[in-house]
Amino acid sequence: MKIGFIGLGNMAQAMIGGILESGLYKAGDIMGTARTAATCEKVKSQFDIEAIPPMDGDSAKSAAYVAENSDILVLAIKPGVLPDVLSQIKGNVKDRTVILSIVAGKSIDFICGGLGNPDAKVIRCMPNTPALVGEGCTGVSVSGRETENEITAVMNILSSFGKAYIVPEKMMDVVVGVSGSSPAYVFMFIEAMADEAVLQGMPRAQAYKFAAQSVLGSAKMVLETGKHPGELKDMVCSPSGTTIEAVKVLEEKGMRAAVMDAMDACIEKSKKL
Repeated sequence: MKIGFIGLGNMAQAMIGGILESGLYKAGDIMGTARTAATCEKVKSQFDIEAIPPMDGDSAKSAAYVAENSDILVLAIKPGVLPDVLSQIKGNVKDRTVILSIVAGKSIDFICGGLGNPDAKVIRCMPNTPALVGEGCTGVSVSGRETENEITAVMNILSSFGKAYIVPEKMMDVVVGVSGSSPAYVFMFIEAMADEAVLQGMPRAQAYKFAAQSVLGSAKMVLETGKHPGELKDMVCSPSGTTIEAVKVLEEKGMRAAVMDAMDACIEKSKKL
């Protein structure tokens, strides 16, 4: 089994790191290419995979080579360059190859159209940046043309750096809002809590640790207890206590509505990509 990557940016590197750390595949089973030789050299040095720089200075040639020699081909590129990449590789993708796309906003049908093959085996997914620390959350949509073994192989890859869940493709834009982009919202929340702690006299490095660990522990409680987030919130709120006072202010400031409106904007943007 050969896994090929077109695009070797942060998310591709997170995936490669997770695959290798899990022991699913060895470095010799993975290859990839990027638009610059510098990126290829960095990834080769870090993971010891076959990282192919642009052949004769042409990234299209290296992309076609990776496509032709991959059993699972990961498209880890930006939405704006996807049409060009698809035109570069469409004559090189074998019928048996499973294409795994992490390109935001681009449907399975779009990718099949770009490849000129309506029967291409395309699996669409949306990982997020916590994959970099092995705690990613990935939504996965399948075309229905893959075998059970092929789907299992892809899910094993995606589970090597976090959790992976199959969802209908019509939910993929929602996945972008609730997990793909949401680390940014959480980072802002952590930063805001730390800023107030600093205002009150706590050293910034210590403030970040307190805020981040609280978010980590709270998320773990939701996942491991199975309790409703509202119930867990109520467990913290003592009568006439400090927490309910803070919750009152957050409700007055419209925290829930602000988060929902932000996600709505994110989802709508994803639909337009």
